[in-house]
Amino acid sequence: MIHDITPPITPELAVWPGDTPASREVLLDMARGHNLTLSTLHATVHLGAHADAPNHYGFPAPAIHERPLAPYLGRCQVIRVRVPRGGRVSVAMLGEPIQAERVLLATGTYPDPQRWNPDFAGIEPELIDFLNERSVRLIGIDTPSVDLSDSQELPAHQRLLACDMAVLEGLVLERVPAGVYELIALPLPLVGFDASPVRAILRDLRGAPDVGGPV
Repeated sequence: MIHDITPPITPELAVWPGDTPASREVLLDMARGHNLTLSTLHATVHLGAHADAPNHYGFPAPAIHERPLAPYLGRCQVIRVRVPRGGRVSVAMLGEPIQAERVLLATGTYPDPQRWNPDFAGIEPELIDFLNERSVRLIGIDTPSVDLSDSQELPAHQRLLACDMAVLEGLVLERVPAGVYELIALPLPLVGFDASPVRAILRDLRGAPDVGGPV
């Protein structure tokens, strides 16, 4: 079974205030008599389900094309947490042992990808250190950011940078039961860019072997 945890990319998909929403420019259209259909996408790279690159929150730091692919592919654990709107997920909220090198947090605080609500939850920096100590190399969340919407210091992002951990934001986890899956969420090799949209899916393969070595 495959769980698609990527929101549909439409002009209605909410983006961070001031960022560029998705739009499609049709250059050629078979419905208008052209020999093929050809279109251009205009959008932020922080669109829907996406992988941040370290150069988004650190300088100097690697761009998305310089990141290894292995963290975005392999055994993954979905954990549902009870966290208030505008709060941060803490270690105490996990409620279960870590069973994989990739952890996706389902907070339920950003329920509609087409409607921006600024009071979504983030992650406590101490939780990132806790997961790093347990060999977790990717953290994902069902909100637009691991930090709160009004954060300027970006403490969670800074701990990700210090721990060299990968991050996925904007996931749709509402209908995914807690448990262990195989994650596939590969970023594009966008040279120099600070993020990439991903098509994030979970395969229900409990006990599947992890992907070994750098890719």
